[in-house]
Amino acid sequence: MSILNVERLSHGFGDRAIFEDVSFRLLKGEHIGLVGANGEGKSTFMNIITGKLQPDEGKVEWAKNVKAGYLDQHAVLEKGMTIGGVLESAFAPLYDTEARINDLYMKMADVDEATMNEYLDEVGVLQELLNAHDFYLIDSKVNEVARALGLLDLGLDRDVTELSGGQRTKVLLGKLLLEKPDILLLDEPTNYLDKEHITWLQRYLQDYENAFILISHDIPFLNSVVNIIYHMNDRKLGRYVGDYDHFMEVYEMQKSQKEAAYNRQQQEIAELKDFVARNKARVATRNMAMSRQKKLDKMELIEKASEKPKPEFNFLNARAAGKYIFSTKDLVIGYDEPLSKPLNLKMERGRKIVLTGANGIGKTTLLKSILGLIEPLSGTVEQGDYLEIGYFEQETQPGIETTCLEEIWNEFPSFSQYEVRSALAKCGLTTKHIESKIKVLSGGEQAKVRLCKLINRPSNILVLDEPTNHLDVDAKDELKRALKEYAGSILMVCHESEFYEGLATEVWDCSKWSLRI
Repeated sequence: MSILNVERLSHGFGDRAIFEDVSFRLLKGEHIGLVGANGEGKSTFMNIITGKLQPDEGKVEWAKNVKAGYLDQHAVLEKGMTIGGVLESAFAPLYDTEARINDLYMKMADVDEATMNEYLDEVGVLQELLNAHDFYLIDSKVNEVARALGLLDLGLDRDVTELSGGQRTKVLLGKLLLEKPDILLLDEPTNYLDKEHITWLQRYLQDYENAFILISHDIPFLNSVVNIIYHMNDRKLGRYVGDYDHFMEVYEMQKSQKEAAYNRQQQEIAELKDFVARNKARVATRNMAMSRQKKLDKMELIEKASEKPKPEFNFLNARAAGKYIFSTKDLVIGYDEPLSKPLNLKMERGRKIVLTGANGIGKTTLLKSILGLIEPLSGTVEQGDYLEIGYFEQETQPGIETTCLEEIWNEFPSFSQYEVRSALAKCGLTTKHIESKIKVLSGGEQAKVRLCKLINRPSNILVLDEPTNHLDVDAKDELKRALKEYAGSILMVCHESEFYEGLATEVWDCSKWSLRI
């Protein structure tokens, strides 16, 4: 049974085409992985099928009475909302039903017998609806999901604006799972999730009986939960049955076949043109030349497969730092309340250290305290000598209005326009990306702009806060290569063990000193 039909979809931003004549069909129970390089339009596709964005052409048709639930990268939670309140909002229609029942009971005091019976019949139907959806077990359901996602320990009455990015993601994910939609639409749900909760989500999706569409660049996660891959590439959408690894085998084979067919045709075209050029003027061979020309004119040309620009990250090295990068003495981090026990940490030059642990325990706060961006609650941080620090933040600053070109030029005013464009192109951004405003780019493209700033300024210590979030597979592989070759020191927050294996010289488990566990 078809849940969703998308026909002849075309969409773009300005003169930049995202899709051309894309069709898509979702069947009941399909577990779909939506993959593609950064900027190919995966999140835009999600926004179109959920009605948040209107396509330039084409139509989107959902089956009747289908309930879709969408977890996107940039959902907003407002001040005053609590964790428990957001989770309970998943049952808003049921609370409305309860309110209707109470309203009917209030009205019964002033109506005649016939109307009374009508109200009683309606109450009966509504009551059955509440019972069928376990309305009176809502509290236990909320507690169950909150416990599974590690939210119960934070307190269900906690204001959501006090939470870290990962904790907010968990709240939105918990609400979505409680809604139990007919189709889950998940846009990079593992971003900011720690290993424990990625494992829980993996088990949940493996057992999920309804359909879902999942955008993710986490290949092991994708392989474990999907049975169909849709590949977004060159404004088209290709369907492949199986997991990501099987898709890559088939895709690479198709790519090789197309390339071979293109080369054969180009050789044939060259031979035909040569024959026509040599024989069209000779009476004896003119007819044969005209015949070859007709064949050329009627030939359906095979397009050359366009190669996506692959990023090149090469970090510039500043002069060597002193023996110690930093040391802390009885450092207590936090804002209004302590997040840590007193910390006595030390980092020597040349070390590549990864910070791990659950969301919200203070990893980002520790980085900012070491950098001097926020004041510690007590204790001290002493930075080493001759430090040239490169800092990569989790997200682009909200409300940014500059284009990629302007952003890099502001950072490096001595660069010529050619140098700015070259720097962005080396990070895998095309001309159309470079001239676009940063806020309209995908999360991965925005990350590449931030990395562009980092690689063009000499440093001897890189402080990286979840640098792999949003990056596609090619960009992650290239970043890992560049970091392994980097001569300086690295202090990095990362949840992806596959990324930091073979790179890190030490892994610090922050849960050992956090007061938030």
